[in-house]
Amino acid sequence: MTKLRTLHNELAKVAIDEINEDPNRIESDLESLKSWLKHSPHLKTRTDDQFLLAFLRGCKYSLEKTKQKLDLFYSVRQNTPEVIRNRDPNNQYLMGMIRQGFGLPLPVLESPASPRIILVRPGIFDPSKYTIQDAMKVTTMMLDILLNEDDNFVIVGQLCILDLAGVTLQHFLQYTPSFIKKMIIITQDAAPGRLKGIHWINCPKGFDQVFNLFTSFMNEKNRSRLFVHNSSESLHKIIPQKILPTEYGGEIGSIESIIDMWEKRILSYKDYFMEEEKYGTIESKRVGPQNTSSTVFGCEGSFRQLNID
Repeated sequence: MTKLRTLHNELAKVAIDEINEDPNRIESDLESLKSWLKHSPHLKTRTDDQFLLAFLRGCKYSLEKTKQKLDLFYSVRQNTPEVIRNRDPNNQYLMGMIRQGFGLPLPVLESPASPRIILVRPGIFDPSKYTIQDAMKVTTMMLDILLNEDDNFVIVGQLCILDLAGVTLQHFLQYTPSFIKKMIIITQDAAPGRLKGIHWINCPKGFDQVFNLFTSFMNEKNRSRLFVHNSSESLHKIIPQKILPTEYGGEIGSIESIIDMWEKRILSYKDYFMEEEKYGTIESKRVGPQNTSSTVFGCEGSFRQLNID
């Protein structure tokens, strides 16, 4: 077993108390998982220890759930080429989307055992130049980095601030029900992360229709973790203002500086994203029913009746 990252004492306690981590069993659990992968010819996956450990932690060390999660993770990616494939950060069009700062994991935690805060700004890009598929592609790149590097993200989870400032009807028209379902499955069902809450701010007219459609695809646990805030004070009761960007009255630096930081991190992962092209599933080798786009996703339609100012 390769050397794994050492956890901060507070984070190690959370891992033991909340996700059933037993340091004495990690090696044997990883070996069991690798053995299963060797006997699963339909799966083409990464097998490095830190990557697989993220899935064990995300599934609270249930080997069966971890196997199901890994299978779904790669099945979903196999069936979402518009999001997962062609993620070369040196592509100037893609870099243009990265520099928009659509989704930004914030660099400062409230404490060593706190969840990662992720700021999402759906109204930040020009919908005549970019699409929600572009934004989701960049989001998966950042999530891949967090999955590999961020123990707080994996063990404690994430708190999302969804700032709808600047969102227009043209933005929302890009959100077809089928793509919303893909977004939810990619982030909720097929990833090993733990959602601690989504906090919506600056919600426009017509938001209820969008909110209801999003929640219709979420599981009951995550629906109970959605909060709509009508004021900054309300948000700051949950997320301390000091760990927010300057533009939100915080102390961690400007959004532009955070974008610059993430641009460098994404560029440093270029080889990783290129390697990801070879991973996925070979459905012809799967024992039992195949996982196709229609069986994994389904659902068509679009927002054509919204009234959003």
